[in-house]
Amino acid sequence: MHIRTEFPYETVREDVRVPLADGTSLYARVWRPVTEEPVPALLEYLPHRLGDGTGPRDRQRHPWYAGHGYASVRVDVRGHGNSGGLPGDAYGDAGVADGVAVIHWLAQREWCSGRVGMFGISWGGAVSLRLAAAAPDALRAVVAVCSTDDGYDNGGPYWGGSVSSDLHARAAGLLAAAAEPPDPEIVGDGWKAMWLDRLESLDPLVHTWLAHQTRDAYWSHGSVREEYGAIRAAVLAVGGWHDPYRDTVLRLVEHLDPSRVRGLIGPWPHQYPDRGRPPGPSIGFLQETLRWWDQHLKEKETGVMSEPLLRSWISGSHPPATRYETLPGRWAGDASWPSANITAVTYALRGGERIVRSPQQTGLDAGRISPCGNDADLPPDQRDEDAKSVAFEFPVEGAPVEILGRPRVRLRLTLAVPRGQVVARLCDVAPDGSSTLVTRGALNLAGRHGRDRAEDWPPGTTEDVTFELGGIGHAFAPGHRIRLAVSSSYWPWVWPQADSAGFTLDADGSLVELPVRRPTEDPAPVFGEPVFGEPEQAEPLGEAVPATLDGDPPERRIVRDLARGEWRLEADPRPGGTRFRPDGLEITEDALDTFTIQQDDPLSARARSDRTVRLHRPEAAWRTEVTTRSETGADATHFVTWDEVVCRDGDEIVFHRTWEKRVPRTAG
Repeated sequence: MHIRTEFPYETVREDVRVPLADGTSLYARVWRPVTEEPVPALLEYLPHRLGDGTGPRDRQRHPWYAGHGYASVRVDVRGHGNSGGLPGDAYGDAGVADGVAVIHWLAQREWCSGRVGMFGISWGGAVSLRLAAAAPDALRAVVAVCSTDDGYDNGGPYWGGSVSSDLHARAAGLLAAAAEPPDPEIVGDGWKAMWLDRLESLDPLVHTWLAHQTRDAYWSHGSVREEYGAIRAAVLAVGGWHDPYRDTVLRLVEHLDPSRVRGLIGPWPHQYPDRGRPPGPSIGFLQETLRWWDQHLKEKETGVMSEPLLRSWISGSHPPATRYETLPGRWAGDASWPSANITAVTYALRGGERIVRSPQQTGLDAGRISPCGNDADLPPDQRDEDAKSVAFEFPVEGAPVEILGRPRVRLRLTLAVPRGQVVARLCDVAPDGSSTLVTRGALNLAGRHGRDRAEDWPPGTTEDVTFELGGIGHAFAPGHRIRLAVSSSYWPWVWPQADSAGFTLDADGSLVELPVRRPTEDPAPVFGEPVFGEPEQAEPLGEAVPATLDGDPPERRIVRDLARGEWRLEADPRPGGTRFRPDGLEITEDALDTFTIQQDDPLSARARSDRTVRLHRPEAAWRTEVTTRSETGADATHFVTWDEVVCRDGDEIVFHRTWEKRVPRTAG
């Protein structure tokens, strides 16, 4: 990592408030170059609290952009951080309407040229795409990183049409974040009244998300997937093969105007590609985005639109591990998508009828749904998972089999019960027998005719079902075997159906289709040869993180109760502990997600999330604490949720509320 301290422009920073039409104001931090000439503005617009949440990351990139001649602006959304108003639905319209107003406000500043770009990761990238679909005149370019175009699936609260345990964990995290107070250092003496107003408005999003178990109008309305044609801004779509949102990149380069879109997919987790979080290699991402901004906001010819439509990393075969510093592989370029370099190659399954009845704990070795570069994020050796599945193998002979895109399976199934799910995993099996997960997909069988409906399976009947696995770039080495493993459960990624009795798979009527890429003259034909610059950032914030006396707890721990037949996964989502900011703010966070299930009882699945956040300014004698506990379970007919929020100002409890709700199981 190169830390840059000298730039073409000197910069200044100021905190401002952006007024909205209803009288609400949003808190913003602006880094600007010192120049008499108006410059384009770059907007990052998030609910993640710029004052104490994203401060270190903001410091890496916003001053860097300002030093290169852009006004770089970070804004807290309504009801979060130090912005006014009340928190709302993450998929609602208020955030988009406010974002359009912020863009108009920026374009009208005397220091702005009237052209605005927008960037962000995860929620920030998704809202950038939604704002691009709203098409405000000033918004000319977008960089969307690890972002979804579909709020329902594709890394959303549902996976393959099934309720994901991430629905529970994500809603729990958002509840805790929405309960955090504004900072009196920023908003003044009115901070407590603002905080109490927010707290009174809280309603756990788990209620809303579970109320929409199919891809209905609620999800469609909040998904750019329904509005590709409305996007006029130039879009650089960026993802990582270890990020749940990677398929968004493939869909955007397929459906947007090729003259206004480019895609980039690396080996990365759910992180900006310059942050050095494994797996790498990381790249000079800020330099890449500067070329994008210069091209579309300053009308400089930088060559970005002469690049291939899609640049992607093709990983080579590698042993299974929960963390890789750097993966073997190379960069590939494709001028179109779907690519003329790719052919669908069918591998027929063989072996007659096979009973698939996986234990309910199948999936405990799935890894984290949204890896962030932690030591235990990625799936370990899959041999134990494969043993709980029905597997089919295909030898790789002579030359590598290189795939790029989304594999597809067609499975002929017979069910004895009305509901169930099927999970397919593609693994790379080395000569020593180790099994590395390559990609996977799932299908809620109630959604086999469309995710917008739930249809029972007529018991005792046979149907062919087809679904795609997640996109991937991977080269299977000669001497290895391609393994397709099929299971009927995948906890905690997929919430088990009430009658999870498995199914019969007719292998002779089933197949897997791989997107095989032919050898081409790519930007870097030699494995491992870099084609991007070195990662570069501005000076770090200078946050102090003291070592803990007892050391860090395990990131992921599996506990088995032999007598009860119960399995428990304890996951620390990180980061946690205490951090000291240069402005005197002390931040302490503790979090734990726990998922339990009995190996023979699908109704025993339980999820629990505990969160504690303490904010402390010793010199100002200000100390607050937010503690939340969220639990989700299910019986045969309903999901059952329970949430608690306790907030303290000093030692005084200023807010305490619990919610309990039963939500009918319509599809999940």
